[in-house]
Amino acid sequence: MDFTKFIVEHREAAFLLGDHGTYRAQLSRRLRIVRKKLGRATAKNAKYAPKSPVTAEDIGRNVEFLHLLVLSSERAWAHAMSMKLSRSEESADKNITGSTRQHIISRLHKAVCYAEDIVGLLSDQAASGATDEDTLEAKAYAYALAGSEEFEKQAEGIKTSDMSPDRWSSCLTNYSAARVIYSSLHKSTRKDLFRDVLAGTVDPSIRFAAYQHRIPRTVGVPAVAIKFFPRDESQLLQAVEKLDPAALEEESTSTGSTIAWRNRKANIVDAAIGQALGSVKAASEKLDKAIGSSSSQKDKAAAYDDVLIASQDAADATRSAIDELKREGVAESDARMQDLRVTDLAVNYDLIAWRVGRDRVLIGSDDGLTFSPNPSSKPRRPRKDGKEWAEREEPTGRKLARLRERVALYDASLQSIDSIKKLPGAGGDSGFMAEMDGQRAYFQALKCLNLAHSHALLSSPKEALALCNRALSLASQAVSAPKAAGPSTSNAPKLAVSEEQAKTVKQSLDNLTSHYRGLVTLAQLSASSDTAAKGQTATMPVVERLNEYPSSGAVELTNLVTWPPKLKAVPVKPLFFDVAWNYIEYPGRTPAGPEAVADKAQVEEKKAEEARPAKKGWFGFGR
Repeated sequence: MDFTKFIVEHREAAFLLGDHGTYRAQLSRRLRIVRKKLGRATAKNAKYAPKSPVTAEDIGRNVEFLHLLVLSSERAWAHAMSMKLSRSEESADKNITGSTRQHIISRLHKAVCYAEDIVGLLSDQAASGATDEDTLEAKAYAYALAGSEEFEKQAEGIKTSDMSPDRWSSCLTNYSAARVIYSSLHKSTRKDLFRDVLAGTVDPSIRFAAYQHRIPRTVGVPAVAIKFFPRDESQLLQAVEKLDPAALEEESTSTGSTIAWRNRKANIVDAAIGQALGSVKAASEKLDKAIGSSSSQKDKAAAYDDVLIASQDAADATRSAIDELKREGVAESDARMQDLRVTDLAVNYDLIAWRVGRDRVLIGSDDGLTFSPNPSSKPRRPRKDGKEWAEREEPTGRKLARLRERVALYDASLQSIDSIKKLPGAGGDSGFMAEMDGQRAYFQALKCLNLAHSHALLSSPKEALALCNRALSLASQAVSAPKAAGPSTSNAPKLAVSEEQAKTVKQSLDNLTSHYRGLVTLAQLSASSDTAAKGQTATMPVVERLNEYPSSGAVELTNLVTWPPKLKAVPVKPLFFDVAWNYIEYPGRTPAGPEAVADKAQVEEKKAEEARPAKKGWFGFGR
């Protein structure tokens, strides 16, 4: 029948739109519809006639008869709460007394009467078709309404002549029975709605009533519920023990709720914290499956949302419990406050660890140790000429953008680790702080490594070498730092860094540092040789370098020629003198002696005289 689920869903749907007044109006409309379906509605302008009471057989035939009783009980409860809230807003500094208080209590009493009728009808399981769980849920609902009625009687209005704290015993008994039943139902069914009911109304009411009953604040709500549980009701006791044999045992064994933090365990007595931790466990199991089945980084990171939300709820619930104890004046030395401090440190560390784990998933499987370019993609449309598209390498701008995203994720992880070190109680644990320093050095080394990759893409080997050297020193610190005890049982990455991961990063940085050191050395040797060549060239004057175009675009006018000129050899075209021609007799050549040379000279001289014309006239001028 899902008795509790039916009530909780109707309340949540109404409170999303308004308050208890809105809930009452919705219930009235719903009751009119149900009565028409069952033929129990009074026609318009007709005289009212009392209807026959609902029987167990009616519920067995049609569950709408059960809904009729539940809606009637809820409407009476909503009416009482609406009056209480409206008067509280009008006169917040005054108590609700007189007829208004009587009216509120009468509406609650009417709701209790409907709830008790429901319990009586469902107890006949053969006729109604109800299960043991349905009967227990109805009893818990009736006890909660009865506790609310007794609460209103003792809180501000009607008080008996007995003003002793024992007047709250009846309220504690009813609420304790409801809490034990809901807690047992939660353990057996694992439904979170029972935890919601406990955290919403039952536990706060028990805590206030226990305070009025002069019960020490060191006693938790579960212990109070076990103490005031009505053990004289044998049927209820048997039903609860059948559902949960450990329901009425001591707090440490009945709840079984503890949280471990670095070899220390703390008890969880607050229902909201236990509910949130249960949600965290369920979400983490779901995350493990998602991490193993998904291959996309974005899908894996999106799977962290549920566990992060649940962890945040656990942290908020713990903070609310601590603030409540502070308002009550509980000292820090109190056992409950100590347990809450340990729980607060554990849940906040877990929350931040999940955040860092999501960042690690977004960075990559190896935490960004390697940087490989994305595979080249081709356009889907074919080329017009029918040829294949040429594969293009990923542009440098995109590579730098991906590295920039990685660095932002590393910064977020480093900020998260710094926030862990500031948590209350974390600074006193020197071993824990050493672990945090090692993990911080690990992520900072990876950040420096990716910055080195960006400088390498920009052809800056000196800057890349400096960053790699810094990353190497940080990686050495991460290797030597203490590690968390015990391996991680989860497949999803968190904050913890294993020793193998730290050693892998250090070894890779050793190799990469040697690589960049070689590049820097080669660049320095190349730069020194170029400088020497440029220096030698610069000493030559411009007249001797006319075949070179000035690289700077301007001629060096101060070094046009060498002045004063220096004596030096000037390269010219060589002259060849064949001196041997006069002394060596070559074949076909007439030997040239002294007489032949003289005769030859006389012959040539005679020919010259014959060729010369004779002078005519005076002084050789012809006429």
